[in-house]
Amino acid sequence: MSRVTSTTGQSRRRFLKQTTAVAAGAAGAALWTKPAWVGAAGANEQRINLGFIGPGGQGMNLLQSFVQLPGVEVTWLCDIDDYRMADAYNHVKGVKGTSFTAPKQTKDLRKLLDDKSIDAVVVATPDHWHAPATIMACEAGKHVYVEKPASHNIREGRLMIEAARRNKRVVQVGTQSRSVPYLIEAMQMLRDGAIGEVLISKAWNSQRRGDIGRRQPTEPPPNVGKDGYDTWVGPAPFVPFQGNRFHGVWRWWYAFGTGDIGNDGVHDIDIARWGLGVDTHPDAVSAMGGKLFFDNDQEFPDTQYVVYQYNSGGGAKKQKQLIYEQRLWSPYVQEGYENGNAFYGTKGQLVVGKKHGWRLYEGDDRKPKKANDSADSRLESTPHHRDFLECVRSGDGEGKRPAADIEIGHLSSSLSHLGNIAARIGHTIKFDPKAEKVVGDEEANRLVSREYRQGHWSVPKGV
Repeated sequence: MSRVTSTTGQSRRRFLKQTTAVAAGAAGAALWTKPAWVGAAGANEQRINLGFIGPGGQGMNLLQSFVQLPGVEVTWLCDIDDYRMADAYNHVKGVKGTSFTAPKQTKDLRKLLDDKSIDAVVVATPDHWHAPATIMACEAGKHVYVEKPASHNIREGRLMIEAARRNKRVVQVGTQSRSVPYLIEAMQMLRDGAIGEVLISKAWNSQRRGDIGRRQPTEPPPNVGKDGYDTWVGPAPFVPFQGNRFHGVWRWWYAFGTGDIGNDGVHDIDIARWGLGVDTHPDAVSAMGGKLFFDNDQEFPDTQYVVYQYNSGGGAKKQKQLIYEQRLWSPYVQEGYENGNAFYGTKGQLVVGKKHGWRLYEGDDRKPKKANDSADSRLESTPHHRDFLECVRSGDGEGKRPAADIEIGHLSSSLSHLGNIAARIGHTIKFDPKAEKVVGDEEANRLVSREYRQGHWSVPKGV
């Protein structure tokens, strides 16, 4: 690999003993990929120079994980918010201590991407920047870890795959469930026929979100400024600064986010697709959704119910369904999990969650036949970050594919986009999985892509 140089590191800790038997029998890269860090040797022997684009919010969580991994040097930070930049800088300094080498700082990601010494970048921007930043990074020869959802819309996801493959870059999407051993274990049980043929999978997102209220446009805060805000808007049509569509709440606006189905829901949707065993897009999508609870500026539904119909794919002979259920005003959990999944097979049922493992039921039994409720059965991000680094070290995009490769991320993120399209249109849409177009409905098909700011330097070619 051209730019990754050797460095002295501690031997990598072996993570999760129970994964040794999980790797066999996976069907198709888009269904399941063994994380590269499982059983890998010499993981800490090569240095990776890492640039962070958007190290605030979730980006700070990623920074805290990556910076402490052996062999990683954070050499660049990019953010339009002076406060967030300072927090990120100070965190890197605090972790590295006496060995600290000050990362360079910029508000323009192009300056970061121009540095040929950078091996990989982390993209933790708002959703509307995911594809432009990832595509530009791949074209600049960088590997990419991009937060979920992979894209802002379906068309951008396809362009991200093409950019990754064309430039032979590793692109990992931040759906960390793909690298978590107890979920890998659960998915393997489904592959092994533990509940028979899986015909229906369900994902739910039931939690209480905050109210973003109603606001009027104002001047950007001084730590951002007009130029910083203009950069933040980037490829989206320009709108004045407004406090409830900026940090943390941009996701509720069509131009910048994908709603909670693309924020939290995509994690559960990805697991649902993984367990259902489909490696294509659905053929039809029905959705009902709206704002049943919140009276505010939020554009996306707070309540959403989506059914995806698969007529083929993954070698299935029967039709299959994936169901997504969302309530952003529920202070209670269902099936014992705030966010979770259920898989319904011809011989039983499997229920999985983010904090309490999984439960396997056979026939009409009310008590689980098997369960994994151990302390290790919780969602962690570090294994996913290790997986990305191992793939980067494996050889300039021609080595190992990551557990949540961009193609996997595209298929799952597209389910979020299709759910939003169907909810906005208000009727069932038919989708062509190969052409990635809505059939017979031009209004819905326009939402496969989006409107861009005319002439902006970040707009991807081919949108």
